[in-house]
Amino acid sequence: MDKSMRHNPSEIRAYRAAHPKLRERDIAAQLGICEAALVAAECGFTAVRIDSDANRFLERAVDLGEVLALTRNESAVHEKIGNYENVQAGKMAALVLGSEIDLRVFPSAWAHGFAVSKADAEGTVRCSLQFFDKWGDAVHKVHLRPASNKAAYNRIVEELRLDDQSQDFIAEAGLSRDGDRPDSTVDAEELRDHWTKLTDTHQFHGMLRKLNIGRRQALHAVGDDLAWRLDPAGIEAMLRGSAEIELPIMCFVGSRGVIQIHSGRVANIAAMGPWLNVMDPTFHLHLRRDHIAELWAVRKPTADGHVTSLEALDAKGEMVIQFFGKRKEGYAERPEWRLLVEGLPRLDTIAAA
Repeated sequence: MDKSMRHNPSEIRAYRAAHPKLRERDIAAQLGICEAALVAAECGFTAVRIDSDANRFLERAVDLGEVLALTRNESAVHEKIGNYENVQAGKMAALVLGSEIDLRVFPSAWAHGFAVSKADAEGTVRCSLQFFDKWGDAVHKVHLRPASNKAAYNRIVEELRLDDQSQDFIAEAGLSRDGDRPDSTVDAEELRDHWTKLTDTHQFHGMLRKLNIGRRQALHAVGDDLAWRLDPAGIEAMLRGSAEIELPIMCFVGSRGVIQIHSGRVANIAAMGPWLNVMDPTFHLHLRRDHIAELWAVRKPTADGHVTSLEALDAKGEMVIQFFGKRKEGYAERPEWRLLVEGLPRLDTIAAA
């Protein structure tokens, strides 16, 4: 729905009160507003506007103790239970390198912040810190748990509280994404030349930017020795295969302002309707399988030999979720991970059957 539709805050609160079992994201969608507008309408009731400066928040988050960190996009929700540890602030990028909570943070995307305290159906007050971009989409959320330091939470809210406690929220105009250049203009040999000279996976995005090529476009053009398309059901097969052999993996989900990473084993995988879920003690993943338009196995050279990723794209060509086999820098890729990915059904093989 069009997020430019306007509802006054009292109308938003009334609709929310009338639909207590609906998720916030679903309420916002039904009203045709962004999620931040839904939260802002509660200012003076259950929400407080706070400074959205990512570094100011991260420097204080270490005091919260055990929390649930949540990062999502339209198609995947990534939740990690743990502590904010080893925070490295930065103007362009910040890092959280904890044993459980592992984040790559892009502060320029953080535009609005709220502290939210509301009672659930059982009357328990749930506290969270929620951050949004200028379009009103969530970039990162932190939910307190029973073991969290509530005094530290209260102190953060007080220190970051803004004078402006307006209930109104007007999102900026819709995000425009430049389309990929025509496929006919892509020089596949130039792309392969740059691709095969990579020495680190972190160079991949810079390569695409330098060549002015979109990710999906590059995957289609580079050749099936470096990227090959898979049956989208391969994600579930990979997760179940990893669980069966207790293979540690890395799972990346990103918003515009945060990439959140799980590193370790997965065990409890369950499919419910369109959702594919991982429900482990400190890691929860919820993935909309029906949003995956393309799934690719991608081979990238590094100084330690090539590494293999599993990359899911939506219908717009945007990354939904990405997986690697867990490895330490300076070590080769685990052969079990490589064999698992290379054994997933290829789309061309299925089509030919």
